[in-house]
Amino acid sequence: MASPPWTGAASHEQYFVLLTGANSGVGLGIGQRMIDEFLASRSLSSHLILIPTTRSVTKSRETAHALRSHLEKAARTSTKLRARAGPNYDPQTAIARVHVLSLQLDLCSLGSIYEAADRLVNSTLSDPTGQIADVRIPRLDAVLFNAGIGGWSGIDWLGFARQLLTVGVLQSTTFPAFKTALPAAVLDSQKLLADAGVHDAKTTPPPLAEVFCANLFGHYVLAHELLPLLSRSGESKEAPGRVVWTSSVDADAEHLSFSDFQAAKHQPPYESSKRITDLLSLTSDLPSVQAVSAPYFSSPSISDKPVRPRFYLSHPGVVCTPLFPLNWFLYFWYWCAMHLSRLCGSPWHPVTPYISACATAWLALASADELDALVAQRVKWGSSTDRWGASTPRRTEVAGWGWDGQVEDEAALKRDDPDRLRGRKWDAVPLTQERREKFEEDGRRCWVELERLRTAWEAALGRGQKNE
Repeated sequence: MASPPWTGAASHEQYFVLLTGANSGVGLGIGQRMIDEFLASRSLSSHLILIPTTRSVTKSRETAHALRSHLEKAARTSTKLRARAGPNYDPQTAIARVHVLSLQLDLCSLGSIYEAADRLVNSTLSDPTGQIADVRIPRLDAVLFNAGIGGWSGIDWLGFARQLLTVGVLQSTTFPAFKTALPAAVLDSQKLLADAGVHDAKTTPPPLAEVFCANLFGHYVLAHELLPLLSRSGESKEAPGRVVWTSSVDADAEHLSFSDFQAAKHQPPYESSKRITDLLSLTSDLPSVQAVSAPYFSSPSISDKPVRPRFYLSHPGVVCTPLFPLNWFLYFWYWCAMHLSRLCGSPWHPVTPYISACATAWLALASADELDALVAQRVKWGSSTDRWGASTPRRTEVAGWGWDGQVEDEAALKRDDPDRLRGRKWDAVPLTQERREKFEEDGRRCWVELERLRTAWEAALGRGQKNE
């Protein structure tokens, strides 16, 4: 087995990043932005090892070519890189510090999830274009959960007109209540078992809704299986691994019903999965939740690694991608409306995938000290822009949690920090201690249900015995 090209770099100058759903849209934008910001901010001897996941070898190869094309263009045209390296700058030196590997992953197939995790933890990966073959991954510094599906069918035009007349353009384009969802699809449990090689399950696993599994549960299982790469020993000088969950600017309390947890009957599945993502991430390290989340962060395979990974939360803002099904004519006017909203002062309309990657890339690459100083684990970070598209990470209000879980004086906030209220949802209410406590309790309930589903599927797949 040949040594990988980053072998000569010190361990702290190797940065390993897994990115799900990287072949198009926001995922590809995250990959491109990770390359640019890594080269612009890290030492000139550091190496980025980027592992995008797609659902096929063909898509992996196309994604690697797209990322490498972006890298080569950035290396040759970036004035920042030239300024950092000095007059003898050679673009090839920058290109040689970024490496793209490949991993196939279908988040609606538990067999695929376990297989992908096993490859990362116990086997080798390769570059789908043939430049690097059979390398081991010693750890993961950041895992960026971006992949997902929308589950929408179109627009309720009467609802659109009603919302537009009631709350105006900016609110309607930021928090649309007029999207219609497709009938919920539930995955075939027997096929999931068969795909994982189980034909005589001793227990019947609970059903899994498609959007719920693709957006949330598949990632939830994957993160648990990657604990050996994300956890650290007590003596390790490496920062704890980071898991950056992707939510949505429009994930309100009304989108989640615990009687329809997977949104298989009544709730909009995309928004519901993102509300659970908010609750899961923001409450993960709260004392009242740790009692039920502790089993998730433990495994015999990490008995010598007590430092658990940290969860962070981001959202891309409002982006024009094919995730929402529109024909070319409607898509053009949708694109125009998004740009108009940004020009009118909305902070939540980055519009393009590259700009929308701002918050996730920052959470992946910022120093641990910077994130700790901001108590970044307690904040939902959004990709915000000014009228002209300049982007920055921005705190986002979460229903029941506020901006960082702290109850604040609304009048003082309006007086001392009015910019924070810009882009706020029209029906947002001040955070009270009672609402804060309910959010924490809802977070605990989400953890309980997700752990129930995970352990039930582990038992059905015979994974419990393997992990003993």
